[in-house]
Amino acid sequence: MSDGDARLTHLDEEGRPRMVDVTEKDRTRRTAVAEGRIVMEAETLSAIVEGRTSKGDPIQVAELAGIMAGKRTGDLIPLCHVLPGASVAVRLAADATLPGITARAEATYRGRTGVEMEALTAVSVALLTVYDMAKAIDRGMRIEGIRLLEKAGGASGDWSA
Repeated sequence: MSDGDARLTHLDEEGRPRMVDVTEKDRTRRTAVAEGRIVMEAETLSAIVEGRTSKGDPIQVAELAGIMAGKRTGDLIPLCHVLPGASVAVRLAADATLPGITARAEATYRGRTGVEMEALTAVSVALLTVYDMAKAIDRGMRIEGIRLLEKAGGASGDWSA
């Protein structure tokens, strides 16, 4: 392992899943940024950019879906803490060089646990939403490169890819 303690924190001494106890940790400002992309046919990207999709504007709907998913991460990932009041921002942008759409999410929270999973979940669901809204045009779209770009705050300190 390249980062910090190699021990899996979501397993107890017997190898069973457990919630990590964060009650003794200090409350700090924590941020995380994640990215990903969906690659598609150039015509599919044109249809999205020009508003020629039957389900509405995939970019706008996907940004909202990503925000909603980031806020619900604790409900979706079994051992992830629920973070009331976490802030999630999602931005999608057309990229003709792919061709496709890039997604970037930033999650911010003041508390005892990080927001990496919120940023990653937001990007994932935003890209899945684009797929759902454009699949009638292009079922061969590929979601790729979902990754954490950076995180700040907490005992483990700052990290960037």
